[in-house]
Amino acid sequence: MTDRAPTPAEIRRWRRYLADERAEAAVYRDLAAKRDGEERAILLALAEAEARHEAHWVALLGEHAHGVPAVSLRTRLLAPLARRFGSVFVLALAQRAESRSPYAADAHATPAMAADERIHGEVVRGLAARGRQRLSGTFRAAVFGANDGLVSNLALVMGIGAAGLGPGTVLLTGLAGLLAGALSMGAGEYVSVRSQRELLDASTPDPEAHTALPHLDVDANELALVYRARGMSEEDAVAHARSILADYDPVAAAARAAEAGAEQHEAIGSAWGAALSSFAFFASGAIIPVVPYLLGAEGLTAVVAAAVLVGIALLITGAIVGVLSGASPLKRALRQLAIGYGAAAATYLLGLAFGTTIA
Repeated sequence: MTDRAPTPAEIRRWRRYLADERAEAAVYRDLAAKRDGEERAILLALAEAEARHEAHWVALLGEHAHGVPAVSLRTRLLAPLARRFGSVFVLALAQRAESRSPYAADAHATPAMAADERIHGEVVRGLAARGRQRLSGTFRAAVFGANDGLVSNLALVMGIGAAGLGPGTVLLTGLAGLLAGALSMGAGEYVSVRSQRELLDASTPDPEAHTALPHLDVDANELALVYRARGMSEEDAVAHARSILADYDPVAAAARAAEAGAEQHEAIGSAWGAALSSFAFFASGAIIPVVPYLLGAEGLTAVVAAAVLVGIALLITGAIVGVLSGASPLKRALRQLAIGYGAAAATYLLGLAFGTTIA
């Protein structure tokens, strides 16, 4: 860097950096207000780091630091979301914002600032991981349900419509597809999650097994066999078993067993929650292609309207998945759109072929 006066382009860029640093610090403070313990301390430390970056740009800008411009739309959305929700959704947005930092390619940002931003992304990723784990079961069912409803019923409606059948037949077919698909998704998701929980229960250590520890023969120490069965070497298993027996606390052991079981079940989610989410979201997706026919549209007009409505919904669901996964919302949205329209186009062409044959 030199002592020359900054150019107008540099001033605009630095002012944008300053605004974003202040906004991101506010997001972390708002998130910290909804947390306690270690998570709160981590978020406040992130806010302090952003304040250091803010000071760097203030020093460079000097008198130009006053009246900074509005922040980018992405960053501007974070603060109110943090205040209102304080959830994994906000952490995912913050993670993406940190990962897109331009400091590594900007000569006016210090190497320490660029390194900070990269590490901040990993810190936020770690904070968001717990919330993503809690969401994994029900959220997976919701996203899959909505997308299956959108794509399968659009494909069904377009195929039947292209075959030349009347709007009443298309409407009835679409509603039947909605109900059949929603019931199938809900039942399938219930069986899937329930079976997974039962398999975990069969593999999870007995939460009452610790009550036998005080009565074990320390010299024979059959507890070591448990750890050997779980993959430890004989020497390590014996040493670990002896340490367990020496420090055995029945209250703490019971708490650890209960916590381990709860964490496993929390990661999978509730079978009923997954089933109801699948049913509801499949139905909410599947109703969209039927809406034009419910409103009295016919022929090509109804087909185009259904395709447009479903396309908008696919873009939205794809963007949400992108945000929550820390990936590009635009890429995920376009991927969802391409998959949905590809399936619908295949059935539409098939319907045209059948319609021509019947005619």
